[in-house]
Amino acid sequence: MTALPLANDSFLRACLRQPTGHTPIWLMRQAGRYLPEYRATRARAGSFMGLATSPDFATEVTLQPLELWPLDAAILFSDILTVPDAMGLGLSFSTGEGPRFAHPVRDEAAVAALRVPDLAALRYVFDAVASIRRALVTTDAGGRRVARVPLIGFSGSPWTLACYMVEGGGSDDYRLVKTMLYARPDLMHRMLDVVAQAVAAYLNAQIDAGAQAAMIFDSWGGVLADGAFQSFSLAYTRRVVQALQREKDGQRVPVIVFTKGGGPWLDEIAGCGADVVGLDWTVDLGRARAAVGNRVALQGNLDPAVLFAPPEAVAREAQAVLDRFGPPQRADGAWDGHIFNLGHGIHQLTPPEHVGALVEAVHTHSRRLRGAAAGRARE
Repeated sequence: MTALPLANDSFLRACLRQPTGHTPIWLMRQAGRYLPEYRATRARAGSFMGLATSPDFATEVTLQPLELWPLDAAILFSDILTVPDAMGLGLSFSTGEGPRFAHPVRDEAAVAALRVPDLAALRYVFDAVASIRRALVTTDAGGRRVARVPLIGFSGSPWTLACYMVEGGGSDDYRLVKTMLYARPDLMHRMLDVVAQAVAAYLNAQIDAGAQAAMIFDSWGGVLADGAFQSFSLAYTRRVVQALQREKDGQRVPVIVFTKGGGPWLDEIAGCGADVVGLDWTVDLGRARAAVGNRVALQGNLDPAVLFAPPEAVAREAQAVLDRFGPPQRADGAWDGHIFNLGHGIHQLTPPEHVGALVEAVHTHSRRLRGAAAGRARE
């Protein structure tokens, strides 16, 4: 679709380590079960899959948090398992049990049968991207048609998707996928090769449909041992990043990589080619900035459990994250980008009003930090 000017481009600017008037904020799972509006829409859809496969419903729930709070980006509402579902693994959701695959990939024959899916099977995702982009259009004070905020597309990383594909769903110990990794590394690599090709094609199709940034969720990279992480997770994430189109309609398309539990490999993750590295709450943001902030922007990293605390505590902890990152500009004049986010997805029991307190605290305190930094620069 034709790119319109953005009324708020702070997220994209921070991704590209350009100056911003405040620290932009969006939240992983910002459209989801903690919102009564979402639960009402899901009830109308009849099921989670009915919701996720309907461009109209996906558009509706994507925009719900933006109607409540001045978030700086929208993220496509979809599911992390769309790609393996399109590969024919038979995805289903049972209440209280999470996702399950009818046909998990556990032997040589199943791996050999894997193919990059026909993207037509994922048309509902790309239609949702285009629909959300249209729904984000508004008119500014001068009467111009503008887009409210950028739209983020996403996928699971090859390793994370492989975990679900082998285990047949979620796992507490990753016994089956780790057994394959250690007993038959050749099979694991063959599987990851196909999945990486599929993820790259899927994200590129989202970008073609209108996604203005792409995020790769390596949710389970942190369960791997050192050495295995580099070989079976990071190598394939890097392959996806290298295959992505990084410009569309004359605009840079930033790529974000988030590895939960990836703190020990921060330097290596920062070298994968992404524009932004997401951090969970176990990483000190100031030290991360000192280590890699002159190479990539950083995203994160408030503990999601903070949002169960009263609003004043939420504001205090948000300010502490911003203070740990520090003033937005380094002494040598190089800009260090920061996108505020949680260290993982928002919990379904989070009080919605606490999210409002978080957004207000981030915007207010980050403007205060910029003002203080500008004052010191003038002294």
